[in-house]
Amino acid sequence: MVRLDELGTRRTSADIVFEELYREIVALDLLPGTKMSEVEVARRFGVSRQPVRDAFSRLGNLGYLTVRPQKATEVRKFSTHAIVAARFVRLALELEVVRRCHARWTPEKSARFDANLRAQADAVANDDRSAFLAHDLGFHLLLCDMADAGHAVDTITVNKAQVDRLCRLSLEPKAGMAELLTDHRRLLQALGAEDPEEAVLAMRDHLGRLDRTVDHARTRYASYFED
Repeated sequence: MVRLDELGTRRTSADIVFEELYREIVALDLLPGTKMSEVEVARRFGVSRQPVRDAFSRLGNLGYLTVRPQKATEVRKFSTHAIVAARFVRLALELEVVRRCHARWTPEKSARFDANLRAQADAVANDDRSAFLAHDLGFHLLLCDMADAGHAVDTITVNKAQVDRLCRLSLEPKAGMAELLTDHRRLLQALGAEDPEEAVLAMRDHLGRLDRTVDHARTRYASYFED
C-alpha cells in the first residue's frame, strides 16, 4: 500500500489510522478474528472516533475488517472465495504485465532487478519472511514499471496483500521463500532469453503456488478461515 505522504499528499487523521491498522493486519500483528472498538483505537491514536470510523470503513471495503453497527468490529478471517478472486485478478494482470515486459525488454534492463534479487536472497538466508515479502512485492512492481503499466500497481498491491497475509502465516521457512526466489530468477532468465512463452509459463507457475499455500493454511489454521 503506497503511503499518501510518499505521493506528496497531506495525510489526515483517518489516513494515519488506516495505514497503521492496514500494516498491522497484513503483518498479522492483528490476527484474524481480533476484536476492535472505535473507542479503544481512538484513544490509542489520540483522535476522535470519526477518523477511526472512516478508517474502519475503508478497511472493511478492502475486506480486512468486518464492521457491524452496535457490535465489536473484528479483523476479518480468511475467505477462500476472496483469496481465489485475488489470485484470478493477479494472474490476469500479471500475465499481461509479463507480455508487455517482453515487448519492451532490453539486456540493460535486467540490471535493475539485481539489487532486488540480492535483497530477496538475503531475506531467505536470514529466514526473514517480512523482508522477503516486501522485496517480493518490489519485484512485481519493478515488472509493472518495465511494462509501463503503472496503472496496475494499486490493483496488484491490494490483491497481493490479501495473499501475503496468508503467506506470512503459512509460508515455510527458507524452503518456501527459496522456491519463490527461484521462480523470479526463472522469469528474468526467460525475459532475457527473449522467450515470451516461457516467461508467461514462469509467471503462471509462480502464482499457481498459491493453491498449495491455501491448502496448507486451511489444514493448519482452520479457525482463521470463515469459509
